[in-house]
Amino acid sequence: MKHQTVKEKGTKTYEALKAEFGYTNKLQAPKILKVVLSATSGSIKDPKKKELIGDRLTKIAGQKATQTAAKKSVASFKVRQGDVVGWQSTLRGERMWSFIEKLVNVALPRTRDFRGIKLSAVDSMGNYTLGIKEHTVFPETSDEELKDVFGFAVTLVTTAKTKAEVKALMEYLGFLFRKEDVK
Repeated sequence: MKHQTVKEKGTKTYEALKAEFGYTNKLQAPKILKVVLSATSGSIKDPKKKELIGDRLTKIAGQKATQTAAKKSVASFKVRQGDVVGWQSTLRGERMWSFIEKLVNVALPRTRDFRGIKLSAVDSMGNYTLGIKEHTVFPETSDEELKDVFGFAVTLVTTAKTKAEVKALMEYLGFLFRKEDVK
């Protein structure tokens, strides 16, 4: 039996979702438009550590992460307008599918005490945001310096309208939900 990739599963979800939701048109089926990775440097002031976060996010995404700057100056956080406060990378096409494949089959199973992802992370627009606590679950990052571990957010932007559609789409792609959410 041949192993199906996440991209192949993504292209065959219409048939599976058609029976479940009663779609009459192929374009009614929800699909993933893009994946956005974002990390913030938080209270880190050392420029080398900030550069390390950007470099590691670039390795994980497979493309250059762009710097995000502070929109306002906030004195209590010691942040000036224009300071680099994070990195972001938007994945589409082949890079998106290869990242989802890596996330489902490698990174999530490597997380400590993984029991599934929460269904409550779906927002009102049908997007799913997942927090990765340690970037070291991805194979591209070296585990040499464990003192510089950071977390980042992964947002799957979908065309789904309801939470049930997002859940069905993600289950067909191979994501595992927590037992209490599967009811």
